[in-house]
Amino acid sequence: MRIIRTTLLRTALLSAFLGTLPIQAQRSTDTAPAPCPPLPRPEQVAWQQMETYAFIHFGPNTFTDMEWGYGDAPLEKFNPTQLNCEQWAQTFVNAGMKGVILTAKHHDGFCLWPTKYTDYSVRNTPWLEGKGDVVGQLAEACRKYGLKFGVYLSPWDRHQAFYGTSLYPHYYRLQMEELLTQYGPFFEIWLDGANGGDGWYGGAREKRQIDRRTYYNYEGIFELVHKHQPQTIIFSDGGPGCRWVGNESGAVGTTNWSFLRIAEVYPGYDKAGELFTGHADGDAWVGAECDVSIRPGWFYHASEDEKVKTVDQLVEIYYKSVGHNGTMLLNFPVDNRGLIHSTDSLNAVLFHQRIQRELTDNLLLNKKQPATDGDFETYSVLERGSSIELRLQRTASLNRIQLQEYIPLGQRVKAFQVELYDGKQWSPLETEEETTTIGYKRILRFPTVRAKRLRLTILDSRAPVCLSEVAAFCAPAAL
Repeated sequence: MRIIRTTLLRTALLSAFLGTLPIQAQRSTDTAPAPCPPLPRPEQVAWQQMETYAFIHFGPNTFTDMEWGYGDAPLEKFNPTQLNCEQWAQTFVNAGMKGVILTAKHHDGFCLWPTKYTDYSVRNTPWLEGKGDVVGQLAEACRKYGLKFGVYLSPWDRHQAFYGTSLYPHYYRLQMEELLTQYGPFFEIWLDGANGGDGWYGGAREKRQIDRRTYYNYEGIFELVHKHQPQTIIFSDGGPGCRWVGNESGAVGTTNWSFLRIAEVYPGYDKAGELFTGHADGDAWVGAECDVSIRPGWFYHASEDEKVKTVDQLVEIYYKSVGHNGTMLLNFPVDNRGLIHSTDSLNAVLFHQRIQRELTDNLLLNKKQPATDGDFETYSVLERGSSIELRLQRTASLNRIQLQEYIPLGQRVKAFQVELYDGKQWSPLETEEETTTIGYKRILRFPTVRAKRLRLTILDSRAPVCLSEVAAFCAPAAL
């Protein structure tokens, strides 16, 4: 493995004597730096590399025009006339997404597969005369179109009369096992932090509170998932695979550690603001997933047909999620026909095309340099206080800089600085965002400038930095 070390003092002194000549101290070695825990599992690295994937909310709420159903919607309400999971999958592929998570059961308790543990499911609806299976159809469509598949099984259930009793956690576990053994493989299992409150509860129509830490026996659920599908990432406020970011706007902090103090955080965590940045002193790797809906609501409402997020808004979300060391989970509320609305699909595809245009022509690409060769698996090593100086392919305009750490060995950067050389002098890059953490991917945006060279300095770090990639782009939409 090629490693390049560049010393800040040496660079500064020689640059002063030699003007604009790029100076680097180089050596080759096959010895990698010591890992800097906490470390991600291989499946967590693969999950982060997906970057963008889809969410689907669909169920009785779609037909009753509600966001959170109480669990009392009549089964005959659920009857999509044109449901087509291949249309969903094609939309996601065209939008550059790598997978989809389906809300197999939301808080209303209605199941989108013919579960044998409750009558409140597709099995007892008019749709396909009770022979339909949305989970199965989408799993098949994902296999056909090369998408990864995941499910959301809400722990809360506002339909079941026995929710809040000792019976319900056993029921929930049986449903989870049913999904795990019949519809996988799954790349992610999604567990919501909304638990307990008012509901129908078999006609009781009351509020029920549970202890979010202990009621469901989450440790047992995690063991069940890992038993049947050990590659699956588990999402909740505290992971353990990936975490919520404390909001539903699709943004995570510019300072974003992929760590949590794992014993402290649980689904429904009462200090959600901490999830925005992660825990710098965390003892477990729990990356940030940024969930957001393409519409104001999570379920379809015809009144929101004119309120679909624009391409500009989706691009902004991308830079504040993927560009801040997170992933972007974009929700599509399937309509009452059983289709993704044309406005939603069009804007998602145009968003993907915009990002491709903005981040395709890498002005620093150089196959001879590990930090600019476009290969995540190669990296340069920089000590704290050291710099790496890189020449652009030509003097050029640029307004985007992308940085990546080789996260299999840990997240290390605490603070960094970027400077640009315009042919006469070095100037600090002017950006409104803090230049603190990097992680898997950090993208800086700034007004268009001209430059011949770029210098990255590691101001502070937890350990020697494994710099996987430095890339520079000139986004045409920003000119």
